[in-house]
Amino acid sequence: MIYDVIVVGGGIAGLMAAIEAKTVNNKVALITKGNIFKSNSSLASGGINAVLNPNDVDEIKKHINDTVESAKGLEDIKSIVYMCKNGGRIVEKLASYGVEFDKNKDGRVAQRSFGGGSSKRTCYVGDKTGSAITAVLIKKAKSVGVEFLVNNFVMNITKLQKTVSGVVSIRRIDSSIVVYPAKAIILAGGGYAGIYRGFSTNASDYTGDMLAVALRAGVNLKDMEFVQFHPTGMPKTSYLVSEAARGEGGYLLNSDGERFVDELGTRDVVSRAITQQIENGKKVYIDLRHLSREYIESKLPSLYKSAYAQAGIDVCEELLEVKPVAHYTMGGIESNMSKTSIEGLFVCGECANSGVHGANRLGGNSLLEGAVFGELAGKKALEFSKNRKFLPIDYEIVANDIKIVDTIFGGETTKNFNAMRITLGKTMFEVCGIHRDEKKLIQAFDYLKYLRKQVGTLHCIDKSKNNNVELIAILELKNALEIAEAVVLGATKRKESRGAHSRDDYPELNPKMNKSIFVHEFQKGYFKLWFEENNLLSKIRRYIIS
Repeated sequence: MIYDVIVVGGGIAGLMAAIEAKTVNNKVALITKGNIFKSNSSLASGGINAVLNPNDVDEIKKHINDTVESAKGLEDIKSIVYMCKNGGRIVEKLASYGVEFDKNKDGRVAQRSFGGGSSKRTCYVGDKTGSAITAVLIKKAKSVGVEFLVNNFVMNITKLQKTVSGVVSIRRIDSSIVVYPAKAIILAGGGYAGIYRGFSTNASDYTGDMLAVALRAGVNLKDMEFVQFHPTGMPKTSYLVSEAARGEGGYLLNSDGERFVDELGTRDVVSRAITQQIENGKKVYIDLRHLSREYIESKLPSLYKSAYAQAGIDVCEELLEVKPVAHYTMGGIESNMSKTSIEGLFVCGECANSGVHGANRLGGNSLLEGAVFGELAGKKALEFSKNRKFLPIDYEIVANDIKIVDTIFGGETTKNFNAMRITLGKTMFEVCGIHRDEKKLIQAFDYLKYLRKQVGTLHCIDKSKNNNVELIAILELKNALEIAEAVVLGATKRKESRGAHSRDDYPELNPKMNKSIFVHEFQKGYFKLWFEENNLLSKIRRYIIS
């Protein structure tokens, strides 16, 4: 099957892109590697930031300033201004599609406080905002005629010179390689916090697949060292305790019953404060006991149920233990207002580095970024695909992908790839997590080199071609190791502490490093990294903020 536009990824960014790219006269497909209802967007609980009154210049400027402040010098001002100015319109559009945002008594969309925000600007649907928006967008995409290609694992994109021509994927039902020709492609397949398996709110299959695909296509990655750790996950399951809990008045207490941090500080500050308490031998809890049961069941229904189901805790009467966990990745595919260095290839959502988060994402901005830049990517892909012919598929890439799959099925293995994925997650959390230093990062790099050698010897134990989970898990592990190495190399090169990147051996922010780190794979398995500065950044920043 051929399509005018193919979107890879079924979260809010991908769905918005697909809806925007679809017309009555073209064909648009949305590819997901699993269930369409499973995405990080669905897990995003707390809300979506927006200034609802487009004429409230002062509030829009405050949203811009809060976002810039959180980004710690690595922001793209043009992208931030675009996002903040379009926030209210996007929320209005989502509401028109059927998203039932919580309302105040006067009938207006309700807004709550969120970490790092100077105003109440976070719109929400209880504490299940992401899943509510995603469900509505799936229904909308189907209604406008977007075709869903589920259970397709994308291996590569093909191109003619510097223009896209199609997508190569594994059809999971029979493990066959399928080629989908396209005039334009949008990558919206999520981030890479899943490489911290066992210490992440993400599902284990969020291994940075889209970033690995982009690297293989010759596109650069940007600022990979910036991984955001959410302050509050459940210790045993890493289940996300939404920031909405603190936004609605929850306290953070240590085991001595002391409040030790501003609960609505930016996530990097709160995560490090909690980690310090834990390293000092204390436990940390979220305390909602001072709120009424009616209020908790109304504003935080998902947390109320999950705490009881997973930890046996009634948050109305008991403290709920929490710990920081890998949650969101600010690094991603280099982009300029959703465009990439390849013609016809667009990116949006968490897999993209749009420049709006910089070194540390502001709570509530991820769903907004996904919706705003998903819409933009869809518009640009639609425009690009008009009056264009389909380009030839590079069948050398297809043949190589077939060979990779045949090799994984063909041999025997004595190694446990699940154990490798678990130890990768543990290693990344311990040596490239909330605290980093030169010695730990060198250890991480050496271990990753060892794993990358071992992963080539992995084969499926189960040789059945029908829905073979081992095949996809091995390919995900290959992508995870590639992306993990980019994270470790970026963290090693950035000899300072900035936002979510904290170096114990370089504890201060270095103004001379107000620069992004770019990653390019010049040969399979070999990366080139360099700093690059936007010379107009400081001038634009002063103009916007003043």
